[in-house]
Amino acid sequence: MGRWEPGARERLVMAAVDLFHEQGYDETTVTQIAERAGVTKSTFFRHFPDKRELLVAGQAAMSALLAEGIRDAPEGAGPLDAVALGLRRAATAYGPMSREIAPRMAAVVAASEELRQRSAQKSVGLAAAMEEALMARGVPEVVARLAAELGVLAHHRAFTRWAAEPDATTEAMADYSVEALQDLRAAAAALA
Repeated sequence: MGRWEPGARERLVMAAVDLFHEQGYDETTVTQIAERAGVTKSTFFRHFPDKRELLVAGQAAMSALLAEGIRDAPEGAGPLDAVALGLRRAATAYGPMSREIAPRMAAVVAASEELRQRSAQKSVGLAAAMEEALMARGVPEVVARLAAELGVLAHHRAFTRWAAEPDATTEAMADYSVEALQDLRAAAAALA
């Protein structure tokens, strides 16, 4: 594959996930990832600051989709209803490539303390995007924060379920997200 062919970013992600899964995160080098993707090491660094960032490549897009869904919620929608719409919108980011790498990605993250920490940082960023979007709708800060945290937890539960089902579609990811949020809403009500 020529080094100037399109799709370098996607090839880098696929190569990294494959290598991380085959030989472990710590044992995989940037050079190996670039070679497997058919690009130069400098091309790698044009797309990612380090190998850890490969696994959170879509965080900015995911945050934007979550916020967009919340922002576009009907005027009278409550905070969790707006979060549900954000989760549905964010599920559109889960296409064929996500479907292909989801099970391996989950295994790679579970096996690496560094990647678990990076995943936790990603969760903080997603929650912040939802919280900010909710506050822009006039939701009080503490309510916005709680709704956003429930949204992140629902997203994680849905992704785990989606990754474990080989034939699950993008629509299934959206449905799983909303179902998980409904379960969390019921659980929170039981705390009273």
